[in-house]
Amino acid sequence: MSGLNDLICALATPNSVSAIAVIRVSGVGAKQLIEQRFSKILSDKASHTVHFGHFFDENRQMLDEVLVTIFDHGKSFTGEESVEIACHGSVYIQQKILQSLLTTGCRLASPGEFTQRAFLNGKLDLSQAEAIADLIATQSGQAHKVALHQLRGGFSNELKGLRDQLIHFVSLLELELDFAEEDVEFADRTAMLRLLDTLIQKVKRLLKSFELGNALKNGVPVAIIGAPNTGKSTLLNQLLGEERAIVSNIQGTTRDVIEETLHIDGILFRLIDTAGIRETNETIEALGIERSLQKIEQAKIVLLMSDCGDQHAETDNHQSMGFEDAMNWANELYQKYPEKTIVVIGNKMDLSSKEHNPNIQHSGVSFLPISARNGDGVEALTQFLVASITADYDLSEETIVSNARHFEQLYLTANFLERAQNGLKTGVTGDFVAMDLRIAMRHLGNITGQIDVDEDILGTIFSSFCIGK
Repeated sequence: MSGLNDLICALATPNSVSAIAVIRVSGVGAKQLIEQRFSKILSDKASHTVHFGHFFDENRQMLDEVLVTIFDHGKSFTGEESVEIACHGSVYIQQKILQSLLTTGCRLASPGEFTQRAFLNGKLDLSQAEAIADLIATQSGQAHKVALHQLRGGFSNELKGLRDQLIHFVSLLELELDFAEEDVEFADRTAMLRLLDTLIQKVKRLLKSFELGNALKNGVPVAIIGAPNTGKSTLLNQLLGEERAIVSNIQGTTRDVIEETLHIDGILFRLIDTAGIRETNETIEALGIERSLQKIEQAKIVLLMSDCGDQHAETDNHQSMGFEDAMNWANELYQKYPEKTIVVIGNKMDLSSKEHNPNIQHSGVSFLPISARNGDGVEALTQFLVASITADYDLSEETIVSNARHFEQLYLTANFLERAQNGLKTGVTGDFVAMDLRIAMRHLGNITGQIDVDEDILGTIFSSFCIGK
């Protein structure tokens, strides 16, 4: 972005009709600029005070009664002198006030420019700035916690701790270079190997958490699949607590994909009820089945419904999938998609007089008995869904990576830490080890902006923000 010393203005609230709207102004001389259009003097007023008055256009025609909040240099979100104007939420009034500000010497802010100025003025580091965008976009309680933890500096502090430990050993290695002729070692190689092993494990755990962070951020796709009449739509309705899908004993009732969202323990799950998979000559049903197969590809968790009731039998065209067939299909799915969580749901257990023992050939396949009709076992299923996503992470305490840029930099960090570790084990000289450690530190610093960050990277990051942020 150019002109970072300019006075900038933008709507901080959506550009639509509302009870009130807020327009933000930031830059040197913001209070004096507002005085040209406001009915009161602001230059002598204290920071963080609110003032009621009239706002005028360039022809001194009153536009609205407004509240003006002022923030002194160093005490605002951007770190600059700033003013926020709260007006009535008419789109006309919003636009007229912005137009009036533009005629006094302001320019419209670029996307994310307020947050970029906060970063450049040291009010936030880069990972905290990115957390603001994540916080605005959160759709679930756990995603909100992850973004808030990052905004408060939890991730930054963890990375700072890693860098500080590396700095200590790099300085000792480089000190040895000054005494190369004396052949002395200041850095304990055994201690350094232990440290590198610890750091590599920490970075790899952060890398592993990206899958969880991405799921929390975007929602977890869960496909409910199976043959017709195995209870897929009944299970969807039971999970949602409402009659969302039509339930019938007629085969092929669900002919298209039905998608709904469900929050469980603060995690957003995207439930996908699919058409029953069978051979059919019916064109519309066949299209629904094709879409169902596509949803299996997209899903993180696959719930494969099986009919465990005593009435399970052959139909005219297809066998309503029983327990053994479901287990065989689940094992085939796991061989094809080992990264997915495959769960065989033994439905209609309330109508079964025998015990079903799952023949699970792969650890990635699980079995859960339920009755979708009366709700038995559904709570255990919801607990399983949460556990399969959170794994062994403590969401209330641990840092969870949810940003692809952070993942990339951590991945590169781990590579260079491992190079340094291998160098120490094979007796590589200290200058080469120090070089690898310095590169690792640089990649850590890229996450928080502790080193000079390329302008193209900053432009990419902040361009994804809304205008008023």
